[in-house]
Amino acid sequence: MANSMTGFGQHTVYVDQTSISVEVRTVNHRFFDLSLKIPRSFYVLEAKVKNILQSYFGRGRVEVYVTVEGQGLVERVVDVDWLLLDQYINHMTVIKEKYLDKHDLSVDILPNLEEIFIVTEVEKQTDQIKKAFIDAVNIACQQAEQMRQTEGSMLIEDILKRMKNIDKITNQLHDRRDTVIKDYHKRILDRLSNYTAEINQTSDPRIFQEVALLAEKGDISEEITRLHSHVEQFIDTANQVAPKEIGRKLEFILQEMLRETNTIGSKANDPQISNWVVDLKTEIEKIKEQIQNIE
Repeated sequence: MANSMTGFGQHTVYVDQTSISVEVRTVNHRFFDLSLKIPRSFYVLEAKVKNILQSYFGRGRVEVYVTVEGQGLVERVVDVDWLLLDQYINHMTVIKEKYLDKHDLSVDILPNLEEIFIVTEVEKQTDQIKKAFIDAVNIACQQAEQMRQTEGSMLIEDILKRMKNIDKITNQLHDRRDTVIKDYHKRILDRLSNYTAEINQTSDPRIFQEVALLAEKGDISEEITRLHSHVEQFIDTANQVAPKEIGRKLEFILQEMLRETNTIGSKANDPQISNWVVDLKTEIEKIKEQIQNIE
């Protein structure tokens, strides 16, 4: 069955003193649109993560949020600015020689000279951390995909019910078609009779030819046939066992159905058919709204 484009998945993994949490959110979009927000330490895996996401989701906006907590990914390292320290030592030597009697200066004050100590954080990327992160991405994607499948099944179920109603109305249009043509034919003759009472209609075949041509313009047989065909094609597409991005195809079929419905409404000068056309448009618009979220 078809997939919805709305889904959510979340998974957290723990490595030593670090937790890595991955959230995947998906919503409807005409194309595959990815927003990937990951820590700088995982930039090296960005291409791999994108490939994983595209293997799960063919269409929709996909937002991925990665949160890292703990110290397992960072190691703090202390370094010394030796050039600066040499200058301190040289100046301290001069100071001690010049002011030895007044001040007792020693190297004990060095820890207070924060400028000479440089503390940096080195990010660690072990194979264990990389694997844990990729596993979390996969599991979050699987959860989001499952949600999309569940919602997609519900959408298709409701859409097919509406499509069966459309098929029912189309059958009613077909059954009424002959009656409408006869009524239309009679109305044309009656009007001709009122305006051209002096013409002997039975003796002039051209009158009947013109009436037939006018009546044919109001014939909706071809539109009904195409509408039946579109309904069957829509149902077959929606019932595909392993669909791949069928949303666009369903949108196109629905657009063609709406086109045929509008033509029927403009050609058939009949109150009952006009009511059915309104019902058809209502069902098509409701289906159109739902299809916007089909992958």
